[in-house]
Formats: sequence, C-alpha cells, structure tokens
Amino acid sequence: MVNDFLVRLSTRSAMFAGAITGFVFGLFAGALLGALISWFAGALVDWQAQLGFSLGVTQQLLPLGDQVKSLETVSDRWFLVIPAVSLVVGASGALIGVLAGGLWASLVNIGVLPIEVIVMRRSSAPMRRASDRRRVRTRERGKAVGE
Repeated sequence: MVNDFLVRLSTRSAMFAGAITGFVFGLFAGALLGALISWFAGALVDWQAQLGFSLGVTQQLLPLGDQVKSLETVSDRWFLVIPAVSLVVGASGALIGVLAGGLWASLVNIGVLPIEVIVMRRSSAPMRRASDRRRVRTRERGKAVGE
C-alpha cells in the first residue's frame, strides 16, 4: 500500500460534478419552495376572502387589495408553478456548483487543499479482463452437493 497526495485534479470534471450536484439539490429545494409558494398563495386568498366577509368591505380596502387575482392564479396553477420554481432554483444551484467545483479543483491543483490517496499495488502479472476471470471461476467451481 502506498500513501501519497494527488498532484492534479481535472478542473473540468470537478466543475461538471459540482454542476450536477448543485442542479439536483436545486431541483429538490426548488420543488419544496414552489409547493410552499403555491400553498401560501392559496392560504392568503382564503384569508382575504374570510377577512372581506367578516369585515364587510370591498376587496380594494383589504391588505393585499388588487393582488388577489395574481395570488389566485399562482394557487390555481400550482402544477406549473412548482416545476418552474424548481428549474429556476436548480439552474442557480448548478451555477453555484460550477463555481464551487472550479474553486475546489484550483485549490487542490495549487496545493492549498491536498488530497491524500492510498494506492494498493497488485502483483506484477498483467490484469485479466473481467470475462476471463468469470470463466476461471466457473471452471474452479466444484460439483454441488447431491450431484
């Protein structure tokens, strides 16, 4: 076993991995945020209706006034709001992930954040392909009990 430090890390692959990670996390967080926005808009519409009925005033005199129609649209079109918010937050998460992956790779490459690698050396015999190893295993296998 040999302990050593990584000399160079691919910046492109680190940025790509950061983008994928940020996008997936952003999709999840954006879906939750979109669901909360849709639910909160519906709750505000219900509150406005109940407040207008109990006070007996017109819609323009209530706290949210003319925004009720746009809140109703957000609440009614939840099936469009949730994916849209999810994609927007996912795209911004991917951008943050690209920047973080590039920064991490550059810090590793200049030696600020060393990565320790442990390598195990095998025998000097060349490695066989996986299909060759499978054939060897099937030949070595003995008869089952009762055969």
